[in-house]
Amino acid sequence: QARISESSFNFKSGYGYDDLGRDQIEEVYATAMQAESALVRIQFSSGTHVLATCLRGLLQRGDDVLIATGIPYDTILPTFGELTLLSDDDEKAETFKYSASKQSLAATGVSVRAVNLTAAGHPDPERIEAALLPHTRMLYVQKSRGYSSRRALLSAEISQLRKLVDRVAPGCLIMVDNCYGEFVEDREPTAYGADLIAGSLIKNPGAGIAPSGAYVCGRSDLVKEVAEAMTAVGVGGEIGPSLGFNRHILEGIYFAPQVVEAATAAAVFAALLFQKAGFAVAPLPEDERGDLVQTIQMENAGQLKAFCEAVQAAAPVDAHFTPIPSAMPGYDCDIIMASGSFVQGSSIELSADGPLRPPYTAFLQGGLNFWNARLGAMLALERVLGL
Repeated sequence: QARISESSFNFKSGYGYDDLGRDQIEEVYATAMQAESALVRIQFSSGTHVLATCLRGLLQRGDDVLIATGIPYDTILPTFGELTLLSDDDEKAETFKYSASKQSLAATGVSVRAVNLTAAGHPDPERIEAALLPHTRMLYVQKSRGYSSRRALLSAEISQLRKLVDRVAPGCLIMVDNCYGEFVEDREPTAYGADLIAGSLIKNPGAGIAPSGAYVCGRSDLVKEVAEAMTAVGVGGEIGPSLGFNRHILEGIYFAPQVVEAATAAAVFAALLFQKAGFAVAPLPEDERGDLVQTIQMENAGQLKAFCEAVQAAAPVDAHFTPIPSAMPGYDCDIIMASGSFVQGSSIELSADGPLRPPYTAFLQGGLNFWNARLGAMLALERVLGL
């Protein structure tokens, strides 16, 4: 359909005008995500980068954002700047300040509020309906769990949010942080009514091949606004050279479903292995999954360190290094990260991390092939148990 050919891999530099391969990549992504349009660029450095660009591009002074999935992932919080977590009792609403930057949404006059999920981890329709305001511009949804104990949402759950928003606040758009969720299910949130989704190419859709970058898919008018926030008004997606990375990005999405399948199987194996050893795991081995992340509850910081050290030792790259807990931008405590990957920070490759704070949860994800990820899980259990 996109008419990919060898010429699609040509190197484009400078402004990047008339980059045929780049345009074809965006057609491939739009088709795969069942979206009107797509923006896929190597110039995005992370999921947080593309999400922040979407938020800044779509929101303006006086707008309101309602987060339907509680407090989101740590690294996006400074972009929000300030967030009010609503409660059934208005007097118990809590406001958290994350950044004094003039670039934050709060500093530009955007209000950000959040409602928690239900006790079972589903979007709470009653709380959301009560919180939607006439000037609520966006319902923001984080599909994955982030560094929390909540479950990942399934794409089909977006359809209920779509019906609710259309009934209560027809002018409100739904944006989904789709990181870690791509190709885990047979359809993406855009197929169920999300207006916009975004994610990183060094996660699922890049398959460990794309060296950097991120994507935005959804309504054409919204994608155009994000493109102008990425570059400049009037220029939008017309510039931004692919710099010879078109082949890597295309090969990445070509292999992504197969690689995600292997990583999902590895997560199920790790869940079953640690569950049988007496550890609390989520999701359970038999649960339906909406993302790649597997959590395993450690008893203390020492076990969390041992877990990550073992995953690092099983990696194909930098296996001889030992991960050291350290401060990281966007987090309020030390983080330990194991990632012996071909692409720096790639979480579709076997990786593990966790914040050194109670309840000392290890977050395991990725694996370019099942057998290497299986080895990592087995070695991690040995190290944690001191065998």
